[in-house]
Amino acid sequence: MKLEVYKTDGSKSGEEVELSKDIFEIEPNDHVLYLAVKAYLANQRQGTHKTKEKHEVRGGGKKPWRQKGRGGARAGSTRSPLWIGGGTIFGPKPRDYRQKLNKKVVSLARKSALSYKAKSNQILVVEDFNFESPKTKEFVKILNALQLKGKKTLFLTNGTLENVYKSGKNVERMNILEANNASAYDLLNNQILLLQKSAVNLLESTFN
Repeated sequence: MKLEVYKTDGSKSGEEVELSKDIFEIEPNDHVLYLAVKAYLANQRQGTHKTKEKHEVRGGGKKPWRQKGRGGARAGSTRSPLWIGGGTIFGPKPRDYRQKLNKKVVSLARKSALSYKAKSNQILVVEDFNFESPKTKEFVKILNALQLKGKKTLFLTNGTLENVYKSGKNVERMNILEANNASAYDLLNNQILLLQKSAVNLLESTFN
């Protein structure tokens, strides 16, 4: 598959990049994509939730009333889960939600995501560019020229381009990542996958 390379002013540069068939034209595996997305979302969870059980709530050491003779139910502590201000029964405790996937599954999931994007014509390649200093206005100007205004976009760069990242981090519906760090979830969670020309090789090299 070949894609046209666009200039930052929105015009065609006359160049083309060829996308690897082994990465962008495979039969997507939906189940592997499901596993990868589920693992990604699970790994974002902090797992710091916590409630106090009966023995952890302050107070309640004294028996509220005598065991017999009152005609009411027995009570041993004011911190019983049945009482207001008491502990919680089977409440959440801190835990690790992380899920592990083997490298082949992760790789296949990313290839499947890229193949879906290619089939849906949701990949756009732009020439390499950088800024001498952060310039959000210039970054937005490039997006408008490429007719990406208002579209949820993932921009993949070739390596760390700090000024490009700072220029686009406050742009609505825009996410910027290094091409080799994009997960299957990142690749799917957008309307347009915008690639720098040199980022295509970097992206493909991560599968070798």
